[in-house]
Parts: sequence; structure tokens; C-alpha cells
Amino acid sequence: MKKSILKLSLATTLVFGALGVQGYVVKPVEAADTQSHSHHFYDYLITKLVNEHKIYRNIAHLAKEPRVAGTDEEDEAVEFIKREFRNYGYPADIQPFTYVGYTPPHTIELQVDGYNEQLNPDYFTYSISGNVSGEIVNGGLGKPDELGDVTGKIVLIKRGELSFSEKVLNAGEAGAAGVIIYNNSEGSLNGTLGAHNDQFVPAISLSKAEGDALLASIEAGEITEAAINIEGASTGEKTSHNVIAKKKPTSKLRDTNDIIVIGAHHDSVAGAPGANDDASGTAMTLELARVLKLFPTDTEIRFITFGAEEVGLLGSTHYVNSLPEDERNRIVANFNLDMVGSRDAGNLVLATIDGEPNLVTELAQETSTRLNGEATPIRSGGSSDHVPFAEVGIPAALFIHSPSEPWYHTPDDTIDKISKEKLKDVASIVGTAVYQQAQIDRMFKPRKQQEKKVEPQMFLEEDLK
Repeated sequence: MKKSILKLSLATTLVFGALGVQGYVVKPVEAADTQSHSHHFYDYLITKLVNEHKIYRNIAHLAKEPRVAGTDEEDEAVEFIKREFRNYGYPADIQPFTYVGYTPPHTIELQVDGYNEQLNPDYFTYSISGNVSGEIVNGGLGKPDELGDVTGKIVLIKRGELSFSEKVLNAGEAGAAGVIIYNNSEGSLNGTLGAHNDQFVPAISLSKAEGDALLASIEAGEITEAAINIEGASTGEKTSHNVIAKKKPTSKLRDTNDIIVIGAHHDSVAGAPGANDDASGTAMTLELARVLKLFPTDTEIRFITFGAEEVGLLGSTHYVNSLPEDERNRIVANFNLDMVGSRDAGNLVLATIDGEPNLVTELAQETSTRLNGEATPIRSGGSSDHVPFAEVGIPAALFIHSPSEPWYHTPDDTIDKISKEKLKDVASIVGTAVYQQAQIDRMFKPRKQQEKKVEPQMFLEEDLK
């Protein structure tokens, strides 16, 4: 035991010296404290090696334009990600999958006779094209008993209680020609109808302020007619891709047969460059692949960027469903990075689908406590690529800042809104958490079982820039 402790202390001195760190003092380590000492040792190395500037540069490259699933722009992002993985020494694979996808409209118009205020309508994913007009009426929350007979009318409906698709279907069943749904909280309304449905009628969205003003004009009898025009929206078969890189265990003798997945989605919504959502998570996945490549592990680590997240978690669902059962059972953790760099979002949280802790949150809370002095909080949350993993029993959590930034899913989600400090913080927490689970317990192994020694020279000067 004393020899192992001495080796760790000596290795610490050598590596910290190679990294050019001044003032680090190697203290005597009691036997009971060797595991804690080892964690702090690797926490420092990983945090030092994580390069927020590289993450930022990759975000800037990815966020030059929107990366809508199934488009040429998404294909270009996929090729870039594959090329970066290969630059880091990974034989990256591209996994294609097909799905029935949505092409957003190029024209969205709302005209209200006698109404002179500015209106900025938006679409719902899976809104259908159409040019319809009729009397504009108040439809409440879109419940059947609130709608009555609205044959040939344009129905104004408030967000809340029912899903957007239920509101549109209820209005269509009651005879409506079109639907306007307005927000119930401040700001614009971005949403989805979930999937294509032949029973949909043309539907658009408005902000709370716009909807409240329209409702007041309707009730005052100031406006009576409206027209909705949506052009270019369509639904059809599309192809998207996942990009997969694998770091095999360093030591076959100590291979745990476990797999850890670190992932993010590389697609964005239409019209949004998606710097934070989710070029930030994609670029961070690339950086963690670069950094963790330098470390010996007894666990396989998979770095995956998923396609078509924005249209229903399709890439991650396809990946999980395509795994053989025995391989799926080997996955012990999924770290999902989504929207991890906005300067204007709130604090980092860990979201699980049930709000309960699991292996991922336990590891992340341990490392965030060591790095920042407090554990990152846990909450419930879905709507991202950790969900398909969790649904088959794999411990999974979403790393995200909450509340979201004001320009979530808008054209203003651009590189200038990204915080390098937040990128460094999240990447350090995730990298150290993953390595805590995947590192080889080198101190207590007979020397003959060690495949190779970790030398200070493996941490090159360029890895710190």
C-alpha cells in the first residue's frame, strides 16, 4: 500500500510539473484517503486539459447556419463531426436512419381586416400549408364545449391545458377553417403538433401580447374577418444521421464490459443557427472525446451526436432501438449535453425523466461538489436525447442550464451569446464524472496487470491550448 501511495504522489509531482503548474505541494496520503486523492488528481488534469476555446471555435463552425434534420446543412455538420472525431484518432461511423419528416413553410401570413397593429405569426412543426379565410372568433382553450360550431371560421385559441395538436384537431372537427394559438406567458410561441395528421387545419402561433390584443378587438366587435396563408410546408420521407465514435478500454485484463455514452444532438430548428441548441453540446462532446482519449480506462466510452432530435428524439431513439439487447444492457450511463453554453440562461441542472437520482447524477454531483463546492441540483425533465436511454432502464441525465435563454429556438441563438466560462464548467464536470466511473484503479493492481504506465509526456503542451 505504501508503495502505491508513493507512486501516486511521485506521478502527481511529475505530471503537474510537466503541465507547468507552480505551487502544487504533494502531501503525505493516508491509506484511507488515497481514493479521494486520486479523484482530485484526475479532476485537476481533466479540468486543465478541457479547452473552452476549442469548444467555442467548433460551435462557431457549426452555427454558421441552421442544421435542420434531413437537409444538406445537417449533412455538412455530420461530415464535420466525423472529420473531427477522426482527427482525434477515432474510427468514427455514420449511422443513417429514415423517418417521415417535416419541411417548414417559407411563407406565413396573417391578415385581419380592420386591425392595424403589427402581427408576427409563426408556424407549428407539422402545420399544413393552406390559404383560408373566415370570421375570426374566440375559441377559449380549444375544448370542444368552448368551440361549439365554428364551421368556416378562424378560431383564436389560448395556450394551456390541452396539447397544441388537440386544440387544432378539436377546432377542425368543429368545422374551423384555420386556427391561431397564442401564448399564455410573455414572449413568442414555438411549438410542434407532434406528428403529421390528415385532420389538421392550417394553424399558426402568436405571442401573448398579440393574442391578448386580438381577443380584446374581437370582444369589442372591432374585427370580424381574418385570413391565414401558409406556403411550403410538407411532410415526407427524409434521412438523418447519427455520428458514433468509440474509445475501447485501455486494458483488456481489466475491461468491465460496461459502456458509458456521452451525447448531444447536432440538428437545429428551422431559422435558428442553434449555437446553444445544440452546437454547444455537440462541440463539447467532441472536446471530451479529445481529452478522454489521453486517459487509460477500463470502460468503453461512446461519443455520439444524434440527428433529428428537434423533430421527436428520432436519432437517439433509433440508436437505442437498433442496439442488440446484450449490448444495450452493457450501457451503464448516458450523459446528455443539450444547451450547455448560453451566457443568458440560468444555472446548470441535471434533469432525469422522473426527477430521481441515478448513477449519472450521483457522479456529476460528486464531481461538481469537488470542483465548485456544491452539488449540481437535480430536477425532472424530458424532451431531449436522454429519454430513449432512460425508457429502457439505462441511467441517464440531461445537462442543461435553466431557465433557458430568451432566444431559445430563434434566429438570435448565435455564437456571440455563448459563455466560455459555462462551457469550461460543464465540460469539466462531465469529463471528471465520466472518468471517475471509467478510470482503471491502478494503485491496487499488481504491476504485471498494468498494460502501460501513464507517463507525463502523454499530456502534450498543445493539449492545453
